[in-house]
Amino acid sequence: MELLLEGLKKAIEMILSGDREILEITLLTLKVSITAVLISTFIGIPAGMLLGLARFPGRKFILALVNIGMGLPPVVAGLWITIFLWRSGPLGDYSLLYTPIAIIMAQTLVSLPIVTGLTSTAFQQINNKMILQVKALGATRMQLYWILMKEVKLAILAAIIAGFGRVIAEVGAAMMVGGNISGDTRILTTSIVMEVSKGNFDVALALSFILMSLAFIITFCLTYLQQRKRKS
Repeated sequence: MELLLEGLKKAIEMILSGDREILEITLLTLKVSITAVLISTFIGIPAGMLLGLARFPGRKFILALVNIGMGLPPVVAGLWITIFLWRSGPLGDYSLLYTPIAIIMAQTLVSLPIVTGLTSTAFQQINNKMILQVKALGATRMQLYWILMKEVKLAILAAIIAGFGRVIAEVGAAMMVGGNISGDTRILTTSIVMEVSKGNFDVALALSFILMSLAFIITFCLTYLQQRKRKS
């Protein structure tokens, strides 16, 4: 208990003192996590809609791959991204390994299946009679998709929340592709692992409180938006 109180005290001190390094680490954490979730959202929602509504050869196989991807170990995602970005890899000429872009790529790889899979499940649960009724009223294809998106908007926001929860807590892939380089690729999760390995448990706890606070604030805002839409 004393250690927890010491960690909380340390976190407050770091925030109030305006520690530049902590500020940079926190901002980078937000930057890569939000960017990864946005990419996953813009790709995952249309993909989930397609998998949920369309019927085409190989659809079940793709859905199986998406569902497998929802449980993809982050270190495996980190390994694949590392292979692609390695000097001898397909994208090696771009020198992206050990950069924030590499972390974003790894986090997108672990969050995209979650957003896609949960969105697909939401659209599959829509009653076919409703789709036929909307078409009978003369709705265009785009109008139909918009109406269906409004119908499952709560589930879509839940998918985004789940995707964000996955990336904000991710450490294995970020450590592998980012290298935990001070001032460049060090984020809160990798910093916590580093401080624990050094035996600085008070600093690690302080960073964990900051990380949990960020996760709580953003998740609370998304949840508020979700429930507000429900009331409307």
